[in-house]
Amino acid sequence: MTIEKGSLILIDYTAKVKDSDEIFETTVEENAKKSNLYDPSIKYEPRLVSIGEGWVLKGLDEILSAANLSDNLNVEIPPDKAFGMRDTNKVRMIPQRKFGDKADEIKAGDVVDIDDRRGLVRFIGSGRVQVDFNHRLAGKMLSYNVNILKILKTDDEKASSLLRRRLLVDKDKISIEFNKSELSITLPEESFLIDGLQVIKKAITGDLFKFITSIESIKFLEIYSKSKSEPKVQKDEPKVQKDEPKVQKDEPKVQKK
Repeated sequence: MTIEKGSLILIDYTAKVKDSDEIFETTVEENAKKSNLYDPSIKYEPRLVSIGEGWVLKGLDEILSAANLSDNLNVEIPPDKAFGMRDTNKVRMIPQRKFGDKADEIKAGDVVDIDDRRGLVRFIGSGRVQVDFNHRLAGKMLSYNVNILKILKTDDEKASSLLRRRLLVDKDKISIEFNKSELSITLPEESFLIDGLQVIKKAITGDLFKFITSIESIKFLEIYSKSKSEPKVQKDEPKVQKDEPKVQKDEPKVQKK
C-alpha cells in the first residue's frame, strides 16, 4: 500500500553517521542502549510523521513518500538533503572576554550559546575562541534503517498521536471524546504545570484542525481531584479544667484571753 502525501504514519528508525557508524538518533530502546544516547527517563516509541510536511529530514521525507506500508528500508541520505554542507563562514573567532564570567571555564568541545546562536568550541588561544556554528552533522553522509509500522486512519488514532507529538504524557492518561464536530480533551493533573502549556495547546489545536477536518471546535478540560491524603481535622477540643481551686473554709481562730 503506497503512502500518500499528507498521510500520518508511525515509524521506527535508527540513524547513523555512515563513516563512523555512530548512532545519533533512534526510536528503538535496544539500539539506544548500544550507543551513548541511552536515557532511562526517555520513553522510546515509534515516531509520528506526516509525509511531505517537513517533520523529518528532506531526504528521509522523499524516501517515505515513495515507500509502502510495512517496508523496512536501509537508505543513505547525502548532506545536501540532511544537515547541509559545511560553511566556513559559520566558523568565527570570538574574543574570550565576550563570554563574561564563564570565559575562563570554556574549553574545546563545549557547546555554547552566544549572539542568539548555538555553536561548538573548536579551540581557544591568544584570548580568542573559535566557535563553529555549523550543525555538528553538517557535511556528513547519513544512513537510516526505517520500519514503516502503520498508517493512521481513524480520527481517534490521529488525535491521540498528534497530542503525544507535542505533549509528552502517557497516552493512557489522556481522555479523548468526539461529540459530532466537537473534540473534548481531558488532560492529567501532572500536565498542568508544564512550561508553556498554553503554547503547546495552541500548537496541538492547529495540528488537529489540519489533519482531522471534521472537527469544528476543541475543548481542553483540566479536572482537579480532591486529595485522599488530606490532613485530618482534630475533633477533640482541649479539656477544660472543671476542678476549681479549693477555698479554705476554716477561718483563722481568735485567741481568747
